[in-house]
Amino acid sequence: MVDAFLEFMLGPMRSIGDVYFENQMIFNSIIVGGACLKIMNKRSPGSEPVDDTENM
Repeated sequence: MVDAFLEFMLGPMRSIGDVYFENQMIFNSIIVGGACLKIMNKRSPGSEPVDDTENM
């Protein structure tokens, strides 16, 4: 019964979900790695802090 509800609600997205669940470790590693790279690039050691009150 749950399978019928999922098929009705998700429709064609169900096959994409199956691929995701089969390779979940790889996809999650890519997402977490991308987030870490973004955080590391945001905090570069030579950058000056931004002061938003300077132009008020």
